[in-house]
Amino acid sequence: MQNLKLTLIQADLHWQNPEKNRASFERKIASLREPGQVIILPEMFTTGFTMEARSWAEPMNGPSVQWMQSLAQKTGAAIAGSLIIKENDAFFNRFIWASPQGNLFTYDKRHLFRMAGEHEIYRAGDRLQTVELNGWRIRLFVCYDLRFPVWSRNVDLDYDVAVYVANWPASRISAWRTLLQARAAENQAYVIGLNRTGSDGLGIRYSGQSLVANAIGNIIADLGQNETIVPVNLSRADLEHVRQKFPAWKDADRFAIL
Repeated sequence: MQNLKLTLIQADLHWQNPEKNRASFERKIASLREPGQVIILPEMFTTGFTMEARSWAEPMNGPSVQWMQSLAQKTGAAIAGSLIIKENDAFFNRFIWASPQGNLFTYDKRHLFRMAGEHEIYRAGDRLQTVELNGWRIRLFVCYDLRFPVWSRNVDLDYDVAVYVANWPASRISAWRTLLQARAAENQAYVIGLNRTGSDGLGIRYSGQSLVANAIGNIIADLGQNETIVPVNLSRADLEHVRQKFPAWKDADRFAIL
């Protein structure tokens, strides 16, 4: 089974300005010589992490989703990231995966960040989402989900890669790094954490530090604190070696999510 090649774009965001953010990411994507199979963008990549959902939400057939679909077709790579979606008079922090074939896969953020009042504005998701790509199973998560290991649990190796897109503040960045490595080690899967940089319109600072951890929790890519674009190659052979030689997943506790 072939390796999985991804491109991580760690970037500053224009506060509540979808047009500028789309244009900025489009320039970055156009500069890629080899985009790989997936291009990952941060949480709420069109606006930054805002509670003004009524002003900035888009429908699923709106300009940002159409932009993602167009770029996926143009580059031949899936485009993945979260944005604010309005559906049936409710607002969602929705992780959208647009495939080059025109398919859309979505995951609505389950754990809403109450310290910012996100739970009062957005509706929580109630289902997991796994995308399959060339034999790889990729589980989608958003930011605060990272703190909840039960929701992230890889039961019977249901997924090979977990992707957390985020606006994770610099003030809590040590927890970000620790939890990403923990989720990788306990779930025996690759874990990708894609964060933003810069400051938002509320004065909150973000220090990037996106990273990729392998199935034993070791960091194999660290994006540092500045805007950057990093290609990542995930080895299927390495993943299978860990799972076969150290099959801790077989001793996992059984549970049900109510």
